[in-house]
Amino acid sequence: MTQIVQSTLLMSLGLGTMMTFASTHWLLAWMGIEINTLALIPLMVQNPHPRAVEAATKYFFAQTVASALLLFATFSNSYLTGTWNIPLMSHPTPMALCILALAMKVGLAPLHTWLPEVMQALDLRIALILSTWQKLAPLYLMYQIPLTSSNILLTLGLLSIIVGGLGGFNQVQLRKILAYSSIAHLGWMILILSISPPLTLLALYTYLLISTSLFLSLMLLRAKHISSLSTSWAKIPTLTAILPFILLSLGGLPPLTGFAPKWLITMELVNEGMTLMALIAILSSLLSLYFYLRLFYTTTLTTPPNNLPGTLPWRFHPQHNTLVPALTITATITLLPLTPTILAYLTW
Repeated sequence: MTQIVQSTLLMSLGLGTMMTFASTHWLLAWMGIEINTLALIPLMVQNPHPRAVEAATKYFFAQTVASALLLFATFSNSYLTGTWNIPLMSHPTPMALCILALAMKVGLAPLHTWLPEVMQALDLRIALILSTWQKLAPLYLMYQIPLTSSNILLTLGLLSIIVGGLGGFNQVQLRKILAYSSIAHLGWMILILSISPPLTLLALYTYLLISTSLFLSLMLLRAKHISSLSTSWAKIPTLTAILPFILLSLGGLPPLTGFAPKWLITMELVNEGMTLMALIAILSSLLSLYFYLRLFYTTTLTTPPNNLPGTLPWRFHPQHNTLVPALTITATITLLPLTPTILAYLTW
């Protein structure tokens, strides 16, 4: 794939998301999401490996079903209420269908089955786009829908946290682990969306920051399997020492940045009288923390590599720019004290 074609596809990704952000009409928002989908599929198959082609096909079918359901829901809403305006939806049935279609777009449980299989077969760079940028437009539309009842969002959020924690057990592919991590973090965002949208934005920004740091670190280490982390100390020792802190921040342990959204969301749920739901979410997040700690156990060299000294990987200079990973990793580890300022900015 030439640089011109690749640049055009990346610009189309940005154009589709910006088009959805700028739309109050359902048809224009739907077109923006479709531009996003159609621009990502060629990037998936730029290395024509059979597994990449299979992943692109699965992604296409899943997104097609979700797009058809979303279009049907918006036509139904127009027929029943006479409006295409997103914030003016009032009929509960088209609302529920739109939420389910958008949940399938981002990979919320129980409509998540395509996401781990697709991410496992992708290059880390494309998996990063799928885990971060592709979530923005559907989440924005879910934020704009004026729900009359929050039960569907609470159910999807709690199911996603549980499934994201259970699904990561016994996984050895790093991209699959990150897919289930994405499902669990999306669950936290959706769980609080109908109660406190600013906390959803805080959780989204934190997830984007930490996921970007982790993906960029894995690109520098050229790691796709959990066993390859045991030899990462021979490639970039400094990054190997920092990687456990990124994983613990993703798991939400203090005093790291990832602790802030989970702490604030839990407090908000308790204040709203949803103590049982907050307890289930916290206990389910411990499942996610288990496989983060398993990666931590591997990267801190407590598991010795099984290769001979003469077969260790050579320590080449990184092929990627290291400035962006350095900035994102620093923010991933140290932004917790700035949480009140960030939250005040989001609620302003």
